[in-house]
Amino acid sequence: MTGEMKVGKQKLILVVIEPDNKPHVVIERATWLAKLMNYKIELLLCDPMSNPLLIGIIPSAKSSELERAVAQVQLGFVNELAEIARDQGVVVNTEVANERPIAEAVMSRARAYCPAFVMKGTHYHSDAERGIIVDTDWQLVRTCRYPIWLVKAEKFSGAPVIVASVDPTHSHDKPAALDDAIVRMAKSVASPTGGEVHLFHTYERFSGVGDKAMKVFRPVKLDVEKIEKAIKEEHRMALDALALKNEIGEKFVHQLPGRTRDLLPAFVRSKKAQLVVMGALARWGFKRMIIGSTAERVMDHLPCDIIIVRSGR
Repeated sequence: MTGEMKVGKQKLILVVIEPDNKPHVVIERATWLAKLMNYKIELLLCDPMSNPLLIGIIPSAKSSELERAVAQVQLGFVNELAEIARDQGVVVNTEVANERPIAEAVMSRARAYCPAFVMKGTHYHSDAERGIIVDTDWQLVRTCRYPIWLVKAEKFSGAPVIVASVDPTHSHDKPAALDDAIVRMAKSVASPTGGEVHLFHTYERFSGVGDKAMKVFRPVKLDVEKIEKAIKEEHRMALDALALKNEIGEKFVHQLPGRTRDLLPAFVRSKKAQLVVMGALARWGFKRMIIGSTAERVMDHLPCDIIIVRSGR
């Protein structure tokens, strides 16, 4: 078992299929990635709606019959998807999971397989869904230790434009290693495809704080322009150092004043990017419940696929 887990960590994608969440787009993306990186696929159909339908609604004699019929439909559907990948030479194993919540079912398989990616479809989340802590996407972003590939776009070209959203000044308690992991992930997809990686970083401007600060610290006056320039230069130096370390050319390095969640979606559209790689922190307990990551705040507004890379901190 130990040997299998080592192989799986390098050579396996856990592909999560939800019948109402782009199943054919997800398997096509997984097939493309599996062929690109010589991975196999563990195809997990998550269809928890069937169990409640069979409990307490119909006589037990018919319940077993209906349960078998549902199982046959599920098995047929997951095998139909698997054949899409197998026809292109990808090794696929299949499984059907009926348990709730879906995130726990996915996490139990991820712990067993140690996948290179957990890939699933995603959709726009309403305010109500964002507020429910059991939402599958939110739970995986917050707790999954493996890279999560969220499939959004219908199309994905052979040479994708990839945006690596980084924070080289390590604000918001982000460790330096997280940026390196983000860039490595982006390059690992770009390199074999001939794609390009853009580093994207934002910084908070001091403008707007100046008036309040001068009132608080009166009679000391603050040189807002000087402070603004110093902040910009500090962030740029850190960003350029990250780019140099990872061999990213100057024309692919972008720094903008403002908040990532406000600027990243527009930047992605301007570059016609097909993939964004972002980081997420491992937070626990009450802090995890009340503090959303930038990834959580922005992913609904991105028009393309997203990879979430975790910090184990």
